[in-house]
Amino acid sequence: MKYFYYLYQICIALPLFLVLTLLTALVTIIGSLIGGAHVWGYYPGKIWSQLTCYILLLPVRVEGGDKLEKHTSYVFVPNHQGAFDIFLIYGFLGRNFKWMMKKSLRKIPFVGKACESAGHIFVDRSNPKKMLGMMRQAEASLKNGVSLVVFPEGSRTHDGRLGAFKRGAFQMADDLQLAVVPVTINGSFEVLPRDGKWVHRHALTLTIHEPIPPKGKGPENVKETMEEAYKAVESGLKIK
Repeated sequence: MKYFYYLYQICIALPLFLVLTLLTALVTIIGSLIGGAHVWGYYPGKIWSQLTCYILLLPVRVEGGDKLEKHTSYVFVPNHQGAFDIFLIYGFLGRNFKWMMKKSLRKIPFVGKACESAGHIFVDRSNPKKMLGMMRQAEASLKNGVSLVVFPEGSRTHDGRLGAFKRGAFQMADDLQLAVVPVTINGSFEVLPRDGKWVHRHALTLTIHEPIPPKGKGPENVKETMEEAYKAVESGLKIK
């Protein structure tokens, strides 16, 4: 059965995925120019992500979505298990948001331009002025319920376990006085790990934990929020 699924990936799923990716990028770029990135920067990507999971026959379950308030901006901090984290969050988080992503992703043909048109935030740590500009872009974007998604580990796990969190997302939440929402992803490592070449059928689960509101402002608040978020994400992991 495994080999039939590999054949299905090559002959059906991959061609469909490539066409969908190109169409999604073009729709996002053109739509963002005409009608604004608030709608066109989110919904085409959401549909693309959902269709990708459906085409690859991957069951998806979302838990805890009722913990979020409507029209409220948050900073979401999910663990980073694999490439399918992107599809799971974009397609099933159920919130309009902006990604905070590495500036190197801007170089990906079509996709990089689509992300730029959508208003996603590219992190450039090369100098303080660029970091300040990134902060101002984030602050301008996080209005009317638009949220921010940051992988606090920085990169995908090698073994499925949770890595150390970096301060960036929590510092951003502290500066903007936004609640942090820990999110646990399960199954993405089994579907396609960091060094994997084939997609494997496995259930994907997105668990949304209780938002952590700011309890103050400054280094102590950042540290406390980061520790609390780490424990929440870790508590939902099936790989410990």
